[in-house]
Amino acid sequence: MLWIKAFHIVFTITWFAGLFYLPRLFVYHAMCEDQAGNERFKVMERRLYYGIMAPGAVLTVIFGIGLWLGYGITGTWLHAKLALVAILIAYHLWSGKLLSDFKHDRNTRSHVWYRWFNEFPTVILIVVVILTVVKPF
Repeated sequence: MLWIKAFHIVFTITWFAGLFYLPRLFVYHAMCEDQAGNERFKVMERRLYYGIMAPGAVLTVIFGIGLWLGYGITGTWLHAKLALVAILIAYHLWSGKLLSDFKHDRNTRSHVWYRWFNEFPTVILIVVVILTVVKPF
């Protein structure tokens, strides 16, 4: 079971690395004014999303379910954590939609908007770690 926990942590870190970096790329992409730069950002964003974030998300969920079932974890804190994970999955998918907008040159949002968008996973991470470690309820 410790192997499952270790891999859950590893893939959570992998997923969050992407969740932190992709919106930062969106900030710079929204500021970019040359075609070569735009194309470079499209490649970087696509590789990050499909090569790191998506596998990290899927494996985080798989190993998390393994922990849940293997340890028989229960509690109100877990319900809150699972709700936040669902919100994080929605954020991940929204990031994919934004990626598609950039890919098809349909972005309408400013770099300032992406700077705020970039902060959301940090808040979720802090709350999820507190729920998991402290189990306040």
